[in-house]
Amino acid sequence: MIHPIQVFAVLALALSTLAPGAAAQGYDVVLHHGRVMDPESGLDAVRDVGIVGGVIRAITEQSLSGKTVIDATGLVIAPGFIDLHQHSQLPEDYRLKAMDGVTTVAELEVGTADVDAWYKVREGKTPINFAVSVGHIQCRMVVMGDKPEFLPAANSGAALKPATEAQLAEVCKLIEHGLDRGAVAVGFGLQYTPAASQWETVEVFRVAAKYQAPCHLHMRAKGESGPQNVYSATLEIIAASALTGAPAQVCHVQSTAMRATPRVLELIAAARARGVDISVECYPYTAGMTDIKSAIFNPGWDTVGDMTFHDLQWPATGERLTAETFARYRQTGGLVIIHANSEEVIRDVVANPMTMIASDGLRGHPRHAGTSARVIGHYARELKAITLMQAIDKLALMPAKRLEARVPAMKNKGRVRVGADADLAIFDPNTIIDRATYTQADLPSAGIPHVLVAGAFVVRDGEFQTKALPGRPVRAPLREKP
Repeated sequence: MIHPIQVFAVLALALSTLAPGAAAQGYDVVLHHGRVMDPESGLDAVRDVGIVGGVIRAITEQSLSGKTVIDATGLVIAPGFIDLHQHSQLPEDYRLKAMDGVTTVAELEVGTADVDAWYKVREGKTPINFAVSVGHIQCRMVVMGDKPEFLPAANSGAALKPATEAQLAEVCKLIEHGLDRGAVAVGFGLQYTPAASQWETVEVFRVAAKYQAPCHLHMRAKGESGPQNVYSATLEIIAASALTGAPAQVCHVQSTAMRATPRVLELIAAARARGVDISVECYPYTAGMTDIKSAIFNPGWDTVGDMTFHDLQWPATGERLTAETFARYRQTGGLVIIHANSEEVIRDVVANPMTMIASDGLRGHPRHAGTSARVIGHYARELKAITLMQAIDKLALMPAKRLEARVPAMKNKGRVRVGADADLAIFDPNTIIDRATYTQADLPSAGIPHVLVAGAFVVRDGEFQTKALPGRPVRAPLREKP
């Protein structure tokens, strides 16, 4: 029998979340008459959205009133986009991400060796939410005695030295400590650490499995021939996940697989069909970017994907490289753009039902500033390769769900529903587009007039709000050792 008090509580909740009434006067922010698109429920309808205390409290056909009311007529109200692969994480980077509709960024491929320090330097100082993995690359660099860098140089210990049993145990110890301190995932860059064996991969996966932590991997090899190739690299990840039970995510699949991308996606789909928890991400640009000093450019790099020096572009000058300029920049180091894919490959990988979107954001590449708007404006609206709802799903819900087992708070992100965090991107579906290019990589996206994080405007009327710092750490529960 249902107690009368329970009935009253249900009715009170319904009235407070669905009707404007007296309670509606307490809304901090009202988004009026916008097209609410929620990829979880499939809702696609004109509604008013009421926000209180950084949380969505009402989604209703009735007109709400509140302290701040934004006329969202003709605009889409979508969950804020979640970028699981964002390297550059400085104030200017956060501005560009926010203006691209991104409300949460995560550095999950390279990660960090010191999780506490990484979060401490950002907490209370960011406009958008932030997260990090504990990185196999970074921990391997510590153990091998390399100086702290973003990526190991090709001649570094992290790249060249096979780990002894004691060194591997130390790497695993650092990984486990990072997970105890709330890292949301374990990051790998196996192509940057070619001396790390497949056994080392499995051992680190075992640690991740104990914490339900997904492993986000830059695969070991490119190309379709030789003993180490893109297929063996894909199978290494599938096997490690299947053997240990740790979830896996293939980073920037099109960047590694290139013209073999359809076959790699076929392998991943087959593994998923057999119960392996493996997911995949891509970004919507034909060129990649990485450090020219890294092991990716070890001798023979140009034969792997039928690439030439002319396929490499130096962002600072816009020049295409030659053998001479490549050798010079290889000595000095720096980020280089790699033109390696066709538009057909990118269109197909964006449209694949398995792929979520992640920018691999680095300063100097347009993906850093324009990934979200390009997916919606170019691939959904102009090419119709995907629907608008599919685009929002790939940008928001799929990334949130990837982290939910490890970070329960993600269950309230990537959605527009009552009780969810008020992290929202409000955009014009007819004008949203990326503006960043390979020569002007820091141009912000257009057509996104409002972005909210925890109910606070970080972009309002198309202007970035320089004093708004509502970003919160996205972190797994901390563990204390017994």
